[in-house]
Amino acid sequence: MDLSPVISQAMYVFWIIIPIAILVAGLKSPWFKGVAGEFVVNLSATLMLNKDKYHLIKNVTLPTENGTTQIDHIIVSIFGVFVVETKNMKGWIFGNPNQRTWTQKIYKHSSKFQNPLHQNYKHVKILEQFLGLNDGQVHSLIVFVGDSTFKTEMPKNVTHGLGYARFIKSKNQQVLSPQDVSEIISKIETDKLDPSFKTHREHVKHVGEIANNRQSSITCPKCGAQMVIRKSEKSSNKGKQFWGCSKYPKCRGTVNIS
Repeated sequence: MDLSPVISQAMYVFWIIIPIAILVAGLKSPWFKGVAGEFVVNLSATLMLNKDKYHLIKNVTLPTENGTTQIDHIIVSIFGVFVVETKNMKGWIFGNPNQRTWTQKIYKHSSKFQNPLHQNYKHVKILEQFLGLNDGQVHSLIVFVGDSTFKTEMPKNVTHGLGYARFIKSKNQQVLSPQDVSEIISKIETDKLDPSFKTHREHVKHVGEIANNRQSSITCPKCGAQMVIRKSEKSSNKGKQFWGCSKYPKCRGTVNIS
């Protein structure tokens, strides 16, 4: 019996399915979500912000005393320096400025993630020191992109989609001179680390070290037990690290690592 036609057909199907599977996995990956979020912010800045007034600097990694810090977007204008943190998430979002963690709920599943205001506060303070500016000249801005809905009242600097451009335009008091703006742009462009795999790898390593140092102080939001770092086995987030309760499987509390 000649099995050549069957084998040929099987190989044909194999070479069709594998690329599709890789593409689907890539679309669901944290990397692609990050890229998609950056695209929305970049496009919005291009369409809604006057390039003569606002200068966008993307994907900025700056050296710090203890390692590096990575900022999604910095927008510089005479109205201040806007430090933009993007979150590509879906589902319902619950949180308030004073909480350490916020909640993402998708149907019956809830998960915790670091309060992005706290996360961006660190970026803002590092940038203030780096540029020699005060807190009236640097503005923190959080942008959620994706199919998410705020279910609690958010402060004005936590926005969704195109709302971030409206927040930027609402700051209409001049706090920097045109010369200040030029010097700030030049300093960031000169001192930021070149975007490369090595830069990203070293930053990820630094974040991991910070997470490990914080491990003893992270407690489960469900039972109060100590949290440990785990890796997801789900196909959509496979390999992604998160805080998991040390009492698993008795307790399934989780907190996202931002």
